[in-house]
Amino acid sequence: QVQLVESGGGLVQAGGSLRLSCTASERTFSTYAVGWFRQAPGKEREFVASITWHGGGAYYADSLKGRFTISRDNAKNTGYLQMNNLEPEDTAVYYCAAGSAWADTAYEYEYWGQGTQVTVSS
Repeated sequence: QVQLVESGGGLVQAGGSLRLSCTASERTFSTYAVGWFRQAPGKEREFVASITWHGGGAYYADSLKGRFTISRDNAKNTGYLQMNNLEPEDTAVYYCAAGSAWADTAYEYEYWGQGTQVTVSS
């Protein structure tokens, strides 16, 4: 069982940046793909970005390309989501997930963190 803990959320002004971290409890984290999802109030959870277990492949929701960057450091059992030029529409709870499949759908991921709140003020 892999436990994931997100950190790095907070309140930021529009145009600002945040880096989210996702730290895993088990070394097996390095064998899983990592995905980031977000859920805004009253909306369904949506895909943000995903990265392969080795970090060699990544893809993003079309609307976020160019502003968000996903990465990982397997030596630290940690995944990252760098978010730049944030907009009020980015306000949501951000979740990291780990799973065997490199996918953009939530059900493909076996392990989930508790989420971290990101609030972007205008």
